[in-house]
Parts: sequence; C-alpha cells; structure tokens
Amino acid sequence: MKLTKMPLQNRTYKGTTFSRISFFILLLLCVSMNIEAQDEKMETRSPTTQEEEKMEDDYKAFDVGVHLKNMHLWHGFIVSETPIFATNMEYNSRDKKFTAGIWGAAGFNSIDVTNDNGTPRDPNDDFRVNANYKEVSIYAVYRFSESFFVEAVSHNNFTGVAERGEELNYWSFDRDQNHNFVDLNFGYKPNPKTLLYLATILGGGQKDFVRNSDGTIDNSWTNYLEIRQNLWQKKDYNLDMIVGGAWSFFTDKTFYTEGRGNVINAALALSKKVKIGNHTIPVEVMGMWNPEKKVTVIQLDITLF
Repeated sequence: MKLTKMPLQNRTYKGTTFSRISFFILLLLCVSMNIEAQDEKMETRSPTTQEEEKMEDDYKAFDVGVHLKNMHLWHGFIVSETPIFATNMEYNSRDKKFTAGIWGAAGFNSIDVTNDNGTPRDPNDDFRVNANYKEVSIYAVYRFSESFFVEAVSHNNFTGVAERGEELNYWSFDRDQNHNFVDLNFGYKPNPKTLLYLATILGGGQKDFVRNSDGTIDNSWTNYLEIRQNLWQKKDYNLDMIVGGAWSFFTDKTFYTEGRGNVINAALALSKKVKIGNHTIPVEVMGMWNPEKKVTVIQLDITLF
C-alpha cells in the first residue's frame, strides 16, 4: 500500500465524498500552479553558463516508476500475500520541493473472499469467490528542507469490494466502507542516516473508529511512528533497521492493532544496485516481523525503472 491525504479533518459522517473531491481538486490546483510558476521562471531567466543550460535540459516535470514485488508490506501489514506489479506517475517541481502523483498496484494471483449473496462454487465453499489485490492511491509531498517533509496520501485499496457484492465508490469517505482513507504524514531526518516518520489516519477512514454501546462513534485518529536507521553501507549496499509502532490518544483500538497500541513492525532491509548490461536495477530484500500479529515474512522489491 504500501508505500504515498490532503483533507486535514473530516469529523462528520456526511459530506465525506466532498472531502475526497476537494483533496483531488486541491492537488490539481497545486500541480498547475507549480507548472505555471516554473514556466514563467523559464521564460524570464536566461542561462548564463553551460552547466545551467544542462540543468535546464535535464529537468523532467513528469516521470513514471515500476516495481515488481513478491508480496506487498506496509506499516507492518501484509497488504498482499501474492506477487504484485506496482506503478506510479508523478509530477515534480523544478526545485524538487513538491511532488504529486498516483500510485497503483495489482496482484498476479487471486485470493478468496466471501460473498454471502453470491453463488458458492460448491456446497462446502461458504460462498467464496476469487479476487485480486487492487489499489490506486493519490499522494502529495512537500519538502521544506532536506531534513523535513510533509506528505498526504489518499489510499484506495478496493481488493474484493466488487467480488463481495459491496458498492465501490472511489470518492467516498463513509465510515462503513472498507477501501478509502486519508493519512497525513511527517518525515524528519535528524542526520543523514536516520529517518523519523509519523503517519496519522484522519477522520475515521476505513473504520478507524470505535462504535460505543450508546451508538456514538469515537474516531481513533491512529498514529504510526517509524524509525529507519542505516546500519551499514558498502559501495552499492545499504542495510537499514526499521522499527514502527501504533497508538491512539482517543481509543484503545487502533487501525493497526486489535487492542491498545503496540510495536507492529520490526524489520531489516538490505538493498543493492544490480547491474544488467548498461542498466542498474535497485533491489531490496526486507525481513519483517510484526510482534502484535506474530507474523514473519520476507519481501523482495525490484525497481524496474
């Protein structure tokens, strides 16, 4: 789901569709304003050296990326147990401070989900049907400096929604749906080898809430804090340690845990650059243990380009 949130608050049950549309419109406005500003800068500025001219020629406002993974991990979750193909397309400002894009992925193999209103494949199947992992998310990042950035992600994991017989509404934030939510994230690097990353789920998205006995609802506003520390470097090799935990200031239950907050992600990630002919392909292997769920897995992530 992973890996990349703009509405800062969504306290009410109604009007949630408007929040996601507002997020999308605001994102488009930010992109268009950045493009116009950069174009105006290009028109008024004359390169003075060959180095400046080369920098202008090398700038690419838009880019794409492709990943191949044996499974998909995100914040201690196993989002997909089957191999996935992930891609993204994004806009980057000339000063490299602002990025906005769309990230999507699909699974190669299907999983079983239950549709109680469907037709069972046989009498012992309990109305199970096949579904493939599918996700399309929108993200935006602003880097205030090399050490500090803020990120917003509108997640949409709609795996099995249609197959379960549920209504798929990409622009809905209704609490009773299971595929949409927004989180607001902050990243800080106190030194070049350490990253502190804080993510907060906003407004009860994807059932990040507790329903009380009297019918009222308390949003959890779940927080996830991750520390990523580089332990070793050697030429094209990097070994990182990752520790992440989740908690809520408002409810015992969190988005990530069944009970109170807990450590949910303990991992080691070894990355290297593999040269194939004239191409260099980054590869990362991550071993992850989730103490709360007692799950241990290994993820292979190949960046094709």
